[in-house]
Amino acid sequence: MQILPGGTATFLLLFGLLLGAFAIRSALRLNRVLRLVRHGERAEGRCADRRTADRGPGMERSYATEYVFAFRTRDGRDIEFTDHAPGPFGFEVGAPVRVSYDPADPAKNATVAGPGAWGPAVMPAVFALGLGVFAVGLLLGFAAMRGWL
Repeated sequence: MQILPGGTATFLLLFGLLLGAFAIRSALRLNRVLRLVRHGERAEGRCADRRTADRGPGMERSYATEYVFAFRTRDGRDIEFTDHAPGPFGFEVGAPVRVSYDPADPAKNATVAGPGAWGPAVMPAVFALGLGVFAVGLLLGFAAMRGWL
């Protein structure tokens, strides 16, 4: 009795599509971050908080560090947002940062990526490239099993 109709070919297709979806999501995040770095408004901000979130039991690293940044827009609104780790060592609470943001929606579209803090751009790039290559390999495997290649 087969657990998955179509066997290995179906697995390759479904897993390849899933990884491809994550690769596209990472590429879209990278595009947003780079667009903000190139065309966004700039403001001086600070690292407002560094939180540790528990990932639950059974994880190799059972915690994740989340950085909260705060800045003031040109029109005087105080904004707080979270962003990916800016580098291998992160920031201390209170450290100054340069924020790039979209004035139309600064709470949702802001990043600290830029000179000295490329982590928010590097992580999505690595995920998009790595998952994309793996997804293409799985989909090529599916096509080869179906006799299309």
